[in-house]
Amino acid sequence: LEIVVLGHAGDGNLHPAILTDINNKEHYDRALKAMDAIIEGAVEFGGVLSGEHGIGLEKQKFMKKVTEPAVINMMKNIKALIDPNNIMNPGKIWE
Repeated sequence: LEIVVLGHAGDGNLHPAILTDINNKEHYDRALKAMDAIIEGAVEFGGVLSGEHGIGLEKQKFMKKVTEPAVINMMKNIKALIDPNNIMNPGKIWE
């Protein structure tokens, strides 16, 4: 796998990107596994899931590992307040 790292030198924000062929299932699966390992390692060393870009679908599975349940509940409640009909990104991070 080819992994490149983009980032912001001033604040230490790093964005690893794995170059992969999404049409090659074996290659794509290896890339997903590698990204999971990178994220796990970052969190283990005190890093965070995301900086300015948000969590996204790829990292949502890590939210419960790194975020207190009370904080997740607060986020769910805020989402329900501003989107009571669940029309903004339905079926995404909190479903």
